[in-house]
Amino acid sequence: MILRNRLKERRAALNVNQQEMGRLCGVSRQTISLIERGDYSPSVTLALTIAKVCGVTVEEVAKCASFMVKDEDLAHYPYTVTEEMIVEAARKLDY
Repeated sequence: MILRNRLKERRAALNVNQQEMGRLCGVSRQTISLIERGDYSPSVTLALTIAKVCGVTVEEVAKCASFMVKDEDLAHYPYTVTEEMIVEAARKLDY
């Protein structure tokens, strides 16, 4: 399942373009575009970063509670995000 998201509407609420959102999140404009179109599923860390930049929870950015991501180290193996994974990634981001 691909992450169905509200990134575009959250970005619009912040009144920033894709380039600026990418800069704030530490990724390219193209990555933001791909996520908004549903063509790319962000890592847990990136999903948390996006939520933090938007000032909302991951659940408020995502339209579904369970979504598939591809961890950078396991790009060939998509898996379902667990609560423990989110907590660990949030700890790393000091979220």
